[in-house]
Amino acid sequence: MRIGIFFGGPSREREISFAGGKTAFEYLDKSLFEPVPVFVDSFGRFILLENELMYATEIREFYPVKSNQKDGFRTYIESFPELVDQPIPAEIGVILTPSQFKEHFDFAFLAMHGPDCEDGAIQGLLEWYKIPYSGPGLMGSAVGIDKILQNEMIALVNGQQKKSWTLRYEQWVPREYPILFQVLKKHLGLPLVIKAPHQGSSIGVAIVKDDSLEEFISAVNQCFFQIELDKTTWKSLDSAEKLAWGQKIANLDEGIGFPVVIDGKIVHHPSSLISELDTYFTNDNEHAFISSLNGEDQVLIEEFVNGQEFSCGCIQFDDGKPLALPPSEVIKMVKVFDFNAKYKPGASRKRIPVDTSLEKNQEIQKVIAAVFQQLGIDVCVRIDGFLTPEGIIVLHDPNTIPGMSPTSFIFKQMAEIGLNVTHALTYLVRQSIRERIRTGKNTWRLRSLLETLDASIISNNSVTKPTKVIVFESNDQEYGQARLKYGQLNAAGRVQPIPVLHAEDGKYYKLTNPLMFKEYVADVEALLLTERHPLLVETSEKAKALTAFYAGEVSYQVSVYSDISSMAFPS
Repeated sequence: MRIGIFFGGPSREREISFAGGKTAFEYLDKSLFEPVPVFVDSFGRFILLENELMYATEIREFYPVKSNQKDGFRTYIESFPELVDQPIPAEIGVILTPSQFKEHFDFAFLAMHGPDCEDGAIQGLLEWYKIPYSGPGLMGSAVGIDKILQNEMIALVNGQQKKSWTLRYEQWVPREYPILFQVLKKHLGLPLVIKAPHQGSSIGVAIVKDDSLEEFISAVNQCFFQIELDKTTWKSLDSAEKLAWGQKIANLDEGIGFPVVIDGKIVHHPSSLISELDTYFTNDNEHAFISSLNGEDQVLIEEFVNGQEFSCGCIQFDDGKPLALPPSEVIKMVKVFDFNAKYKPGASRKRIPVDTSLEKNQEIQKVIAAVFQQLGIDVCVRIDGFLTPEGIIVLHDPNTIPGMSPTSFIFKQMAEIGLNVTHALTYLVRQSIRERIRTGKNTWRLRSLLETLDASIISNNSVTKPTKVIVFESNDQEYGQARLKYGQLNAAGRVQPIPVLHAEDGKYYKLTNPLMFKEYVADVEALLLTERHPLLVETSEKAKALTAFYAGEVSYQVSVYSDISSMAFPS
């Protein structure tokens, strides 16, 4: 089956999308699927990408081509609106129209995030052109992109009470900042959590911890994706500092992105913005508002919830019933868990399951499954939440296209029921086809597609593959290399990789699949001789039939050997 891997898109999360696209491209089961990379640029064009570009470090490394970059800035294609009608360079790929999709792929794997990508827009386009796609359908996607609507709907399901307030852009008036701050402190208290309601990956999230009007103004502006700049500050910058400031605006992980609007004018490039500001402040203007052309129209302001933070995925059985995966506790090592902290090594640790009672972990799973069903989500979701010191579960931010690096939450949690990344991707493709059939559109063609895929999966599982042993030493570098090799061999589908850790005690341990998804080798060592948590045992038992279909018989037993020569493996 040809799988079109859609990544990029116009959102601020496009680099995270690129990482997810790489995962699908590299880890899809090559004995079942042929990956076809489809890069979606900021203009909304679909580009059949040359395969070698999937190994670039970031999108700006290959697009726009370096000959289009100017003045030393690294920018995205939207900084060059004149290129929208220009042909794509041959070394990049070929533009596809939606009517051509069927000529190149049978299924669309969506690794895109944010507005136009997770809100039902691309899903609706694909349904119109009769292309099955991964992840939730139109209704679940529409709910999953709107944090304000999510809060209201989750409360209807589980009765949770979380104080919040929605601030509309027209209410954000400079002379009323102090009054607004006082009202919010009175009703919501400090800290205040400010959120852009249509963003993910912790983009557009700020926490106001101190009783500081300046901090509050900065946080709200950040979530509206606008910057307030005064004449004195601008005039104090030298040329190099202005260039650095312009580049920061263009970086989607820390800036508001281009195009921007200043004094009613649309500006596309950092160099043009710097010139515009120089002129603007030469006149009698004392303050400038610089807003993203795609800024939010309202922001969500919530009370701060104190407690253990967790993230819990939910998938489906073949009949559509939910299976909540083991929840992961997020242990933050930084004060503010923003975009950069989220993807920075060492900014957090993850523990599966949450450090609480078995009954409370089960309760988290129960409420996650209920929200999954009642919000009209299908296939897969990741829902975040808090467990307060009083034992209350507070949920927020359902994510219908979870981040998909090989060590993302969803893959770690699916590993605990015996599925590696390749199995998990196969599940996402297969269950998505199953759910598209339920919409009653193109039914018989999709049933035929599903039948063919099922036959291939069953045939694959019936073949005994030769084993390939991966021996590694007890250090993080070798563990990382072993995880990479493990994933690559699983994706190739020709051998059965068997990871073996030469531990600190000198013994050799044949590891289980879940132990290849920890963050550090020390985490693995700590679990080698530890009895599996009862929640993990219970959840994997519930998932046994699902796991067997995708992965065959799975063992969760670690085997120990005194030396490598005493290890015996099936040929």
